[in-house]
Amino acid sequence: MEIGCGRGAGARIIYQTFRPGVFHASDLDLQMIRKAAEYLPPEDRKPIRFLTADVLNLPYGQESFKAVFGFGVLHHIPDWQTALGEISRVLKPGGTYYLEELYPGLYQNFITKHILLHPQENRFHSQDLKQALRKMNMELRYCLEIKMAGILAIVTKNFSKK
Repeated sequence: MEIGCGRGAGARIIYQTFRPGVFHASDLDLQMIRKAAEYLPPEDRKPIRFLTADVLNLPYGQESFKAVFGFGVLHHIPDWQTALGEISRVLKPGGTYYLEELYPGLYQNFITKHILLHPQENRFHSQDLKQALRKMNMELRYCLEIKMAGILAIVTKNFSKK
């Protein structure tokens, strides 16, 4: 499952890399869902289920997915902690959350804060995100990070509460 699939570039990479039997690609914006469906070649579209969904209230049961992908989504969400809780909720124990996120130093600087629209309050930095992941019973397995810019990470949901 991909949250915030945007125009479909991530969905295409995920599908071509992992070849899941069924793959769910979601975005809050219906226009982005339409663009994603048009962006993907017909042979890649068939196993992908596109849906308009809010990451704050995902329309899936507990522990529905072995993997969740989020490429630059959380930093757009004012209540990113609730979004992270939903990601943890739908992820199976032992499942993997692949994430790429930007930190405020990259998108709230003098130039970009006037060009790009992002929430101003309740932003996260490296330690905030890592602490929230631990709180959601998720553990960093791999992390490539530039402290002031962002993070690429592979996170696993633990089997039991710590």
